[in-house]
This record gives sequence, structure tokens and C-alpha cells, in this order.
Amino acid sequence: MKTPEILAPAGSMDALRAALRSGADAVYVGGKRFSARNSQAAGLENEELKEAAQLCHKYGAKLYIAVNTVITDDEASDFSDFVKFAASIGTDAFIVQDWGCLELIKSSVPDAVIHGSTQMSVHTAAGTEMLGELGFSRIVPARELDKDTIQKICSETPETEIFVHGALCMSVSGQCYMSAMMGGRSANRGCCGQACRLPFSSAENKNSCALSLKDLSLLKNAGELKDIGVDSFKIEGRMKRPEYVAAAVYELKKAIGGDQPDMKLLRDIFSRDGFTDGYFTGKRTDMFGKREKDDVVSARTVIPAIHELYRSERHVHKVDFHVEIHENKPVTITAECLGIRISECGDIPEKALNRPTDHETLIKQLSRMGDTVFFAGEITSDIAPGLMVRAGKLNELRRNLTEKLTQLVISKNTPAYTMTDNLPELPEKTTVFPQKLRTFCRTAEQVKAAAEFSEYIIVPMELINDSITSLAAPDRLIISPPRFISNEEKLISGLMELKNAGFERLFCHTPDSVAIGRKLGFRLHGNTTLNICNSYSAEKMKSLGLEDCVFSFETKLSRLDDIRTSLPLGMAVYGHLPLMLTRNCPIKNELGCKNCTGHLTDRMGKHFPVICSKDYTEILNPDILCMTDRMLPERVSFGLVILTYENEEQTRRILSGKRPDGTLTRGLYYRGI
Repeated sequence: MKTPEILAPAGSMDALRAALRSGADAVYVGGKRFSARNSQAAGLENEELKEAAQLCHKYGAKLYIAVNTVITDDEASDFSDFVKFAASIGTDAFIVQDWGCLELIKSSVPDAVIHGSTQMSVHTAAGTEMLGELGFSRIVPARELDKDTIQKICSETPETEIFVHGALCMSVSGQCYMSAMMGGRSANRGCCGQACRLPFSSAENKNSCALSLKDLSLLKNAGELKDIGVDSFKIEGRMKRPEYVAAAVYELKKAIGGDQPDMKLLRDIFSRDGFTDGYFTGKRTDMFGKREKDDVVSARTVIPAIHELYRSERHVHKVDFHVEIHENKPVTITAECLGIRISECGDIPEKALNRPTDHETLIKQLSRMGDTVFFAGEITSDIAPGLMVRAGKLNELRRNLTEKLTQLVISKNTPAYTMTDNLPELPEKTTVFPQKLRTFCRTAEQVKAAAEFSEYIIVPMELINDSITSLAAPDRLIISPPRFISNEEKLISGLMELKNAGFERLFCHTPDSVAIGRKLGFRLHGNTTLNICNSYSAEKMKSLGLEDCVFSFETKLSRLDDIRTSLPLGMAVYGHLPLMLTRNCPIKNELGCKNCTGHLTDRMGKHFPVICSKDYTEILNPDILCMTDRMLPERVSFGLVILTYENEEQTRRILSGKRPDGTLTRGLYYRGI
């Protein structure tokens, strides 16, 4: 059975060295732009990225560069330039979220290796299978999956990478808009302000952090993950210090080898009140926690000892030596490593006055690899009698050989790519009139009112019954599947029944519902949660079969009119926008379901609506987005109204253009992110 890759984070060169010296097989980093840790503290300069590639390849490790944010059209050229630079230094793979970035990479570096980021929110076998067909060589699925789902995904994708240690987001990655809406710092743009770590409570408890999860650790489950076929074990933490990285890598290596990891050491170096096994067992218990003073104090006590894990280079490559010492000929040492064979010649040996150089002397001198990545293997020799080579000369030859070998090993492990100056072609800009409404409804009375005003009505599939179809014909209804799919087979079966009953349209929230809808032959409509932010992404959605898509509500209106795509676009114009999609209910954890308040309260006293379903929870913005009184950009084909608590009368008022009740917001359409 193949040993899984140990993939370590590095937000600095010190952290990268710590990872490699502690045993990492691969390291993922980001540059100063386009990375989900888009901060000066966690991104490497271009020269550092070049050095990082050389260091990784010296060890025989791989370097993955995260370009896992969404981009805008005016960043496309800079993005392509960065990708070509990263390819030129030998980056082994790119970690991608944005569909447009996928197309830009494939145009700029056609033979690049591409990994699907966890930010893509893929969480089903169908989703991962589709990504594999589209050219992704590895998928990093959502972190909210249990063992059985991970096993299914492993069978459907070329490679699977799973987070096994580090911080857990409360929200499904790629589906969190809280930081953007509250502070203009978009997680999908790499600028998350970690609003979830602030005080929130469903019980008016000012000391509660109801959205803060403990850190994940699946090191004790390493054997199970290995058995079900996970290819890469990923450690979270590009913002963490080198000691954290070293300890996590070292203990994970032990766990993969079948030894017990030192969980106390890992807890001491960093945790939030201990660890959780997350969603792996399916139990989802004891998952909440926050960073306490004791956690900080514990870290200070273990840092000095951890330094020893990465103080020196790790010896990873075996070198075989053959030494030739003959009279009146230069001393020659030939070294062989990883199929590379080189020789180095020295001076002519001297006549031995006392002790001639023998084989034991050669072993002693050539085995001293010091601070290199090499260790001595077989040492053979052909030595004429009565000759002597000084130890210093042998050491000099050894050093010269290892220096040359180092560069040759780096070259051997550095991939070369084809690069072009091409960008994907885009259609000309178009103007769309007239503009219509679509309404997302949660109740039958909302459907009744929406039927009078809306072109299409989007309805959760569990709401569809005879009473709903008596209010609106199936050809006007768009089925909304669960935003998080916990039972893929059951969902597919239910959708097939609806398809056979005459329903043709599907609202797609993530690549999973796109993949399932394509397989079942539905007409596809994209939700804003697909995070389409640029023309290239929109065109990719068109190529996948979508008939239209709601553009990301993180986009400024001024950018919408510049979009060039043949895909009809919509925009959210009303509603409590989604801030988080979670697999844990914070109210259930704090109060229990029987005492549900239906909302969370933040430190400013704002109430955040919480909508529960069986398998997931949606946390909504407290203020209501309202753009129904504004002219939509010319590029927009339709407006999306998202209803939550509205009754029939309120729904009629909203859809007829009257000012709604409640605290209103223009969202991010004018202030941007």
C-alpha cells in the first residue's frame, strides 16, 4: 500500500525549512496575491518562492502554490503572469478555487498540474468525478465529510487530499461570507477577518464564542485514512510559526508509521481547548472551543524542544561512492545518487611515510555528510599500496561532490512546462432587456404570492408536493437541492423521481449539484454560492451546461457591466444573504434544539437568523439586502429575491417594489471588498 504524502503549510521560509527538515513530502505556500491567506504575514515574495522550489526539490519534496481565491477580470493578466512565473521556477502543482483561474492556467501553462481547493466546496463523489474529468489531478474535498463519504470520493478521483490537523472553519470553505459582509474582508479573496472567533451567542452570553470550533486532529485515524485510499494528509496552518509546522509534521509521520503521536505536545504547541476528530466519525460532538490563556502559556514551554526537530538538514538521499587512488594519477571519487553519476578529481596522491590511506579511512571521511541532505551508502575503492591522501583533500572532494549533486538533484526534481501568452477568448459585452424576477421561496404562501410576479420560482425540493404544483406549474419551478449533500444516493433518487414527474430545472449551489444535474439531464441554473466573479468563470459555467447563473454578491455593481460572457447573469436584489453554511448548529450546541431561539446575537447586539435543516445550518445576515428600488446594471438578465420569514402579504409587497420592513443594506454592491 502506498504511503500517503505528508503535506505541510508554510507561510515563511523558516516554516518551509522546518517542514522539510521534519519530514514533509510536500509543502504548500502562497505568494503575495491570489492566495486564501492573502496577507503580508503568510505570503512569499517571488524570490522566496524560487528559493522555496529549490529547497523542496533538493529534498525530493514537492512545492504546491495556492492560487485559491476568486479574481476579477482586471486581474486576469497579472494572474497569468504570476502563474507563468510559478511554472518557470518548477512549481509542482497549483491549488485552485476559481473556475476562471482554472481556464487561465490551462491557457497560460497547458501542461500545469492543477489541484481543486477545498474552497470549491466539493463534497460528493459526483462532484469530484466531474472535476477529474475537467483536468484536476487532485481534489481537496470539503472538511465536513465522514469516513464513508471520503472513501467514496477516493474511488472517483485521481488523487484525494484530506485535512488531518489544524484549525477548523465553522463554515464550509468557499461558503463563508461573514467576514466580507461584516467587515469588507472576503474569505474568497483571501482576506478573512475571522469574525467567527468573535463572541456570538444564542443565549445572550457575552463570553460565548458560539461559532468557534476546536482544532481538528485526525492523527489517531491515520491508519484508517490510509486504508481507505487518501493520497495526501494535509496540515492546516500557513499563518502558524515554524515550531507548529515541525511538530505537526513530525508527529504525523509517526502516526502514518503506526506509532502513537504525542498529542500532548501538539496540544501544547497550539490548540483551542484541545482537539476534535471533526466530522470523520459522523458524531459531531464536543467540537466547539476557543483559544484560552492556558493554551498560550503551554506553547511557550515546548518551543525550545521542538527546535531540535529541525535544527539540521535531514539526510534523505543515499550516495554511493567509489574511490580510485593510483600512483601518478589524480585521486578520483565517483558519486552516484538517484541515478545521477558524477566524478571529481583531486591531486596526485603522495607517497605514504607512515600510514597509507586505506578503505577504513575513506569510509570515515566520506561518511561525514554534515549539514547536507545526503547520507553515505556503499563505499568501494581501488587503492594502490603505499599511497596517502590527506583527510582535508578527501573532505574537499566530498564537499565538491555533494554541492554538485545538490544542484543536479534539484534539476532532476524540477518539472518543466510549456508556457504561452494566450488568454481564453471572451465574447463581446452585451446589453440585456427586459429584466425579470426570480424568487427563492421557503413556504407555500410565499410561492402563492411569488407566482404572480416571478418568471421562475425556486423551491427547496423537500417542499415540493401537490399543493405547490397547484400554485405554480412544474415548468416555472426550479428545484433547489440541499446546499450540503450528506446522502448522495438518496438525493439522486429523489431528483430522478421529480424529473420523471415533469420537473426540468435545478438550482446549482456547488460543483456537486452541477455534476448531479448534468448526469440526470436537468436544465441548470447557478446560485450565487458558485462564487462566479469574472467573465472566465461565467464562460466556464456556460460550457458545463448552465443556462444562467446568479453572479457573486461580493461583486461591486461597477464591475458587473464589464463582464463579457454569453451566459445570462442574475444578481441578488433582496433578502437575508447567507453568511455561513455549517454542519454544526451553534444553537443546538449552546441551548439544545428544544430551546432554539432561531438566531445568534453578536457583541453589538445584532440578531443573525439561523435556519436549520436536518443535515446543515445556514446563518444569515441580520440586515436585509434591498436593491429592488434601483436600476439593475445593463448586463444583468434577472434579479433574485431570497425570502426567509416573509408571509404572503409581505412577499407581495416586496415583489411589487414597495419598501420592505426591517433594517436594509445595499450589501457589497457599492462599498466592495
